[in-house]
Amino acid sequence: MCIAVRGGSIHRSRVIGGVRSYNAKCRNPLHKTMQKLVLASNNPGKLREFQFLLQPLGIEVLTQAQLDITEAEEPHVTFVENALAKARHVSRLSGLPALADDSGICVTALSGAPGVLSARYAGDQPKSDQRNNEKLLQDMQGVEDRRAHYYCVLVLLHHADDPQPLIAEGEWHGEIALKPFGDGGFGYDPLFWLSEFGKTSAQLEPGQKHAISHRGKALRVLLDKLKV
Repeated sequence: MCIAVRGGSIHRSRVIGGVRSYNAKCRNPLHKTMQKLVLASNNPGKLREFQFLLQPLGIEVLTQAQLDITEAEEPHVTFVENALAKARHVSRLSGLPALADDSGICVTALSGAPGVLSARYAGDQPKSDQRNNEKLLQDMQGVEDRRAHYYCVLVLLHHADDPQPLIAEGEWHGEIALKPFGDGGFGYDPLFWLSEFGKTSAQLEPGQKHAISHRGKALRVLLDKLKV
């Protein structure tokens, strides 16, 4: 057996059949070596969520706006690629670990649209939840198959060139309502119908929503990975 130091942590390993095998259990939990990170988002609701969930681990969450970091380009066709791009952008400019979220709604009858374009489905001038919802309703006129799901992917980087990003994902399934209901939440929540509750996600209490939402699921997976 030998001992190696990697990334500030001691790893015990042994050679088996000529291949060196590191004991992952020797690694310190990631939250023990991370005191703060930057959230690659200017969304105040997301900041509150992440601060609340990471506070028990002693991790301070900053926003890119606090560090005067501009938003990254999101040119990719997949959520995970865009999340990685955002996390790398923020980590490189801040010199700190970075957490990025990319999420959206995918409608079965629209071949997965709005997808990665969810935040700007109706265009950028300006971005508007109301305009996005109106466009989605228009595109769904006369469509019988109303199935849809929210998707979220989280990416955590220790540094901009981290070769092993932590990636967590979550899905939340429902349908597109015929008209909006409720004034809570954000995005497409007024249209995201949950048959088991007989209401949209915009009509759920915040705690109830977080317990079952795509972002809540992804956050719990990420927290489990942080504690390993």
